[in-house]
Amino acid sequence: MSEAQRQILVTSALPYANGPIHLGHLVEYIQTDIWARFQRLRGHRCYYVCADDAHGTPIMLRAESEGLTPEELIERVGREHRADFADFHIGFDNYHSTHSEENRQLAELIYRRLREGGYIVTRTITQLYDPVREMFLPDRYIKGECPRCGAPDQYGDHCEACSATYSPTELKNPVSVVSGATPVTRESEHYFFQLGKFGDWLREWTAAGHVQPEIRRKLEEWFADGLKDWDISRDAPYFGFEIPDAPGKYFYVWLDAPIGYMASFKHLCERTADLDFDDWWAADSRAELYHFIGKDIAYFHTLFWPAMLHGAGFRKPDAVWCHGFLTVNGQKMSKSRGTFITARTYLRHLDPEYLRYYFAAKLGPGIDDLDLNLDDFMQRVNADLVGKVVNIASRCAGFISKRFDGRLAPALAEPDLYAEFTAAAEGIAAAYEGRDFNRAVREIMALADRANRYIDEKKPWVLAREAGREAEVQAVCTMGLNLFRALMIYLKPVLPAMAEAVESFLDIPPLTWDHLRTPMTDHVINPFRPLMTRVDPARVEAMVADSRQDLAAQPAATPAGGEENVEEITIDDFAKIDLRVARVTRAETVEGADKLLRLTLDLGGETRTVFAGIKNAYAPAELEGRLVVMVANLKPRKMRFGISEGMVLAAGDGGGPFLIGPDDGAAPGMKVK
Repeated sequence: MSEAQRQILVTSALPYANGPIHLGHLVEYIQTDIWARFQRLRGHRCYYVCADDAHGTPIMLRAESEGLTPEELIERVGREHRADFADFHIGFDNYHSTHSEENRQLAELIYRRLREGGYIVTRTITQLYDPVREMFLPDRYIKGECPRCGAPDQYGDHCEACSATYSPTELKNPVSVVSGATPVTRESEHYFFQLGKFGDWLREWTAAGHVQPEIRRKLEEWFADGLKDWDISRDAPYFGFEIPDAPGKYFYVWLDAPIGYMASFKHLCERTADLDFDDWWAADSRAELYHFIGKDIAYFHTLFWPAMLHGAGFRKPDAVWCHGFLTVNGQKMSKSRGTFITARTYLRHLDPEYLRYYFAAKLGPGIDDLDLNLDDFMQRVNADLVGKVVNIASRCAGFISKRFDGRLAPALAEPDLYAEFTAAAEGIAAAYEGRDFNRAVREIMALADRANRYIDEKKPWVLAREAGREAEVQAVCTMGLNLFRALMIYLKPVLPAMAEAVESFLDIPPLTWDHLRTPMTDHVINPFRPLMTRVDPARVEAMVADSRQDLAAQPAATPAGGEENVEEITIDDFAKIDLRVARVTRAETVEGADKLLRLTLDLGGETRTVFAGIKNAYAPAELEGRLVVMVANLKPRKMRFGISEGMVLAAGDGGGPFLIGPDDGAAPGMKVK
């Protein structure tokens, strides 16, 4: 049952450090964590590392909007991410940040090696530039009409209506998402990684089984179109690492983000005596390396990333495994429906292992999307975990504790039945290894059904009422608890917290795969305590309602790749907004803030403080005494400079922002209708 010990390094894609973890993200981290825990359960040396992806324009702009430095923002978000992952029992061996010295050193090393190898070239390009914010605009910060089909409100790199891809300069009637200004074109020198030089090698690498068949077919389309040089630089202002010997030029976030896998592992090596970074990342390393990612970032991980590693003399991944997206109740996650659920909102209401089990029961080795049907979620968790697995222990433990002082029988009554359970180990292990978790779960639940049938057939509750059959009761319940223990060994990668509770209940060392070899006999167990309760539909409903409320109270996130398009709202949604007339009684600059003014507002007997990003458009003196319109029921937001107790309304058309004010005759405190 045991095998030679393997050396395995596993990673998940790095979550972006400008927002919370949600259930869509958790598909990947739960999938990876189950696989890594399975490898450890089998006795392999497996490390799971990850980090926050902490660079780029979206983080820079969001930090500015909150009156924070980027470093303060990513530190706060990093704490939140770590807490969410820990509470979902994601067992990272190291969780780091791409804004680290390890990542800077490795990014510069890889860049220099690529440059010395002749894979970096410079070229002058034309980009769209925001004249108000004085910055070049990333693709996702430009919107306009698709140059192919004419669809409005499309991003600067691709059309969601017709799936066309194009250059931002091709977009018709472009508008800056940052300021609302009409962008202008400007030239700038950029640095490019010559991906096309790796075309033949990448064809061989991807054909050698390092990617899934679905991804390989997609890669063939990209190969047929021809691999383009990759722009790896961005102009200041930009939050990231400056390119060596190129003042004012920064590494594009997608260059240093995957290097974050290496940096996180290096950070672990620096704190672990018997871990050597070069042993795991050298080109001739015998360790194994696997990346778990979403299918939407396959291009970066299956083309750019292995080519960068190959060109810089490092080892390549053994495999890059993609998964699909998460839908909820058959539809894209929706804020208005309350199905855009953050990890923290879920945790306020439900056991994290419910979700771990449900995802495992649905995840296969391919890239198909996964649906979280909330009714099916409740039914499956209740039927499988509570009704089948936990039920075995609860039916048997009481007899052992009350009648035999917790001692199990000296031998198994049905060794052939136990052998059936251990014989299933090879198939279940193969399913876990191949990331076919739903097959593993099906096989485990079939065994749980068999164990329950055994108990139903033997009826220990009937035997217990008959004189002289005490030994049979002990034997049947001992058998049942051994079958339960085997099931929990198989389920331990999915349910680590429940497995730990079972280890305490059975008074045994931490379960390993090899424990299947030896049944548990003539052993004293502890009294049984409930291991899991049923999913309460009321708590699921409360979670959905809570999700609507939480997300409605959050300010709109800076677009960073389009988690979800803005949805239309109803009149009921609009009616929730309390717009009031307010008079600016005081306006003052904010020390340390480039864009903010601190406004003291009179709402007709009530005073509020609001921080507004209008410093570039208004001098404090010209605001005092002016009437403005504010959102009076916006949840107060803690900023580096103080508490902002609302929001003033403004518009922008390229020359703004322009404050929105009421007509003459309005007075502070009046409700805007």
